[in-house]
Amino acid sequence: MKAMARILLCNDDGIDSEGLKALYAALAPLGELIVVAPDREQSAAGHSLSLHRPLRINELEHNWFSVDGTPTDCVNLALNGLFKSERPDMLVSGINRGGNLGDDITYSGTVAAAMEATLLGLPAVAISLAHADGETLDFELAKKVARAAAREVLSRGLEPGVLLNINVPNIPPQKCRGEKVTRQGKRVYEEAVVEKIDPRGREYYWIGGGSLLWKDEPDTDFEAVSNHQVSITPLRLDLTDYDAMKGLESWRFH
Repeated sequence: MKAMARILLCNDDGIDSEGLKALYAALAPLGELIVVAPDREQSAAGHSLSLHRPLRINELEHNWFSVDGTPTDCVNLALNGLFKSERPDMLVSGINRGGNLGDDITYSGTVAAAMEATLLGLPAVAISLAHADGETLDFELAKKVARAAAREVLSRGLEPGVLLNINVPNIPPQKCRGEKVTRQGKRVYEEAVVEKIDPRGREYYWIGGGSLLWKDEPDTDFEAVSNHQVSITPLRLDLTDYDAMKGLESWRFH
């Protein structure tokens, strides 16, 4: 690991989130930290980039920048704009308030920030605190994991096109049953859309009203977190299904 690393921090919960402050405190001993984060919550923003309006950056204090855009916007502006000539050594996104498990990673702004950094050639880690509704958040275990993960990535690096998606159970460190390298689980979506009637008699819909359920399968991120383990899932940006390619060779498309 470099004696003085430069680490870019981002999230999707917004510049004022408790998780981002916890992440900053955890990684401060590792070197110089640069925060470029959305000026408001951008949960479920996915890997969206703002192309049809200008973006504004506000430096709140030294090396703390808010952006009126998505997590992807923040990372892109940081690496292609603000710090183009003095690129950081890695990116850590989080600590997200809520897990990013299974298929939910396709919506996650936290994971999307890590994806954007990976696309732009920077090693990246996304870290989330998986908690149930109504639970008091305990960031101590997530802070320890974030610091250890950043040290490992700075020391060992990651393969091009690969990022780490880490989910930490919302438990005290002494109750953690270790870490497990996992695969992406499968979410079960149940009553994901709530239909209501407003005071004027018009229908409206609220997406995301369902329960958090998943398929009971071994070695998944869901299983690890439910067993009080830290889940570490390597994700590859290449989404090609190479087995399916072979089957498609016999198809005719014109």
